[in-house]
Amino acid sequence: NLGKYFEKVAWSVPIDFNGELFCVEHQKFGLGVCAQDPTSKEKEARQIVALIRRGVKVAEPFFGWLADRAVRESKLNVVNRGQQLFARFEYFLNAHRALASEAAECADKWHVQITKILAGTRSSYFMPATELECHARWMGLAAIDAFFSWTEHTFIHIAILTGKATTGLEVAELADTEWQTKFKRALNVQNTKTKSLFDKLLVIRRQLRNFMAHGAFGKQREAFRFHSGAGAVPVLLPHERMKHHLSLSGGSEVSEAGALDVIEEFIRHLWSGDLEPAELYIQKSNLPLILTMATDGSYQRAMRSVRDMDDCILRLHYQFDRAANMDW
Repeated sequence: NLGKYFEKVAWSVPIDFNGELFCVEHQKFGLGVCAQDPTSKEKEARQIVALIRRGVKVAEPFFGWLADRAVRESKLNVVNRGQQLFARFEYFLNAHRALASEAAECADKWHVQITKILAGTRSSYFMPATELECHARWMGLAAIDAFFSWTEHTFIHIAILTGKATTGLEVAELADTEWQTKFKRALNVQNTKTKSLFDKLLVIRRQLRNFMAHGAFGKQREAFRFHSGAGAVPVLLPHERMKHHLSLSGGSEVSEAGALDVIEEFIRHLWSGDLEPAELYIQKSNLPLILTMATDGSYQRAMRSVRDMDDCILRLHYQFDRAANMDW
């Protein structure tokens, strides 16, 4: 390996192929096979590429071992999609509000629909607000689902920045846990405000998010209705796992609009106080989480203030830009 022998080249390996000199190089614009006279060596270059691809397949067990060692030694980065996932939440939230506002504006309006039939025409009346309210609820549910997706991702990154998950194995194990566990690992539930919002979000997750994700039986899982002299009575399936007894009563129902109010309150609370620097890194930098910086305490030092985090982000952006451009 000739190494970084030239600008825009990360590594270069010279090879002898059938008595001819070639170089396999990782350049700024990708992997390439280079020759002294490229126009007359395309056939040989294609053969080299085919051999490299065959070699990669043979070497898969080695790469698996290499990846496993990197995880155990925490020599890896954790992808940060906080900005994209939050943008998805905001998109559905804004769509929900726009539809709800439109529905409110035409709440008392009736539309007439004329349908042609064999004997003439038929008039039917409907309220456009009804359909708009239904669409607003759908968008509200989509926003709630997007919020929980964003928090599942964000809580892991907060745990890394605050030193509560610093190794590859810890991050992998945390990623495989329930939402509640991620919440408690990332945030301090001993804080009265945090605990109050946690309890409210649990209800929202159970009644609205899980309602759609697990078959939409009902916001309180009213999967059955039994027949009685008073009519059909809903029978509730309790939410606790591995419990199959039934119930006739459940908790209070949560509306989509009310749930979104709680969610917005939580987001404001999340990025206040000590976690303000974390918002800068997760939501605005687009940088991955580098576990070697978590294990050596670099992130915890950066979390001391917004200014410290801003300095950390600037340094990392400079290093990433130089690496991407292969400016050695």
